[in-house]
Amino acid sequence: MDTQIDVNELGEKIVRVIKTIFDPEIPVDIYELGLIYDVFVNEDLEVKILMTLTTPNCPVAETLPVEVEEKVMSIDEVKSASVEITFDPPWSKDLMSDEAKLELGML
Repeated sequence: MDTQIDVNELGEKIVRVIKTIFDPEIPVDIYELGLIYDVFVNEDLEVKILMTLTTPNCPVAETLPVEVEEKVMSIDEVKSASVEITFDPPWSKDLMSDEAKLELGML
């Protein structure tokens, strides 16, 4: 019996978990806000998440990446998770999904 885990399926599961994390100042999840730039899953089921914050001095700069790591680590198949923060490119409202813009009355 093949117990190999589908990394694409795992990637989708990771995104679903990330969508449960909300920016404390904006009632939209961080994925729809466009704060998640990329999710990498290697064959050893180690996850690396490239994300940004709305501003470099964001009040949750210390806690949000830790929350992302902890929630992703709660997925059974994930062996390790690390978050890398980048400000290149800097976050802008253009990165938000239409769903997020609608939620915030920007559409």
